[in-house]
Amino acid sequence: MHDKLIRALTADVPLPEELHERLVTRATADRALDVAYRVVDSPLGPLLLATTEQGLVRVAYAAEDHDAVLEDLGTRISSRILRSGARLEGVARQLDEYFARARTTFGVSLDLRLIRGFRREVLDHLRDIPFGRTESYAEVAAAAGSPRAVRAVGSACATNPMPIVIPCHRVVRADGSLGGYLGGPAAKEWLLTLEAAA
Repeated sequence: MHDKLIRALTADVPLPEELHERLVTRATADRALDVAYRVVDSPLGPLLLATTEQGLVRVAYAAEDHDAVLEDLGTRISSRILRSGARLEGVARQLDEYFARARTTFGVSLDLRLIRGFRREVLDHLRDIPFGRTESYAEVAAAAGSPRAVRAVGSACATNPMPIVIPCHRVVRADGSLGGYLGGPAAKEWLLTLEAAA
């Protein structure tokens, strides 16, 4: 019964918001909800946010195709996914504060289950790069314990499941040029300019 309801709701069947949130609350109480998501507006376009009981698990740019991201979460975590504004209100508020230059760090719980091996070492280090600072791919590789793994650092950044919150935009080439970015070079430049101006 709950699985059918959840499949219907993930198909974005229109429901009054209050009723939808009551269904989310009920599904959570009945342990029938494993992933809650919402899409928020940002200066970089719509961002999909997804959370589990453990914490934020995904931030996705529109270029990643939000439907594909939800399908991937359904495969890798659980098909019990519902849209929920309330469950992600705190994350959305912190992102708004960050974009307004009123926040330099994020204080949200993270669910890191989508990150393994060396990529986890890299992304753990990225969280230590201070707001407004950058490091080269080589510096990150050395800090993660594998100085020769510069390309692997690039791969870890390119597959970061929580861009912005885990700040892979702070990793640049040794010559200071931007390098690649999941949200595109314009988004990376915008984020670095935002932090430099704060």
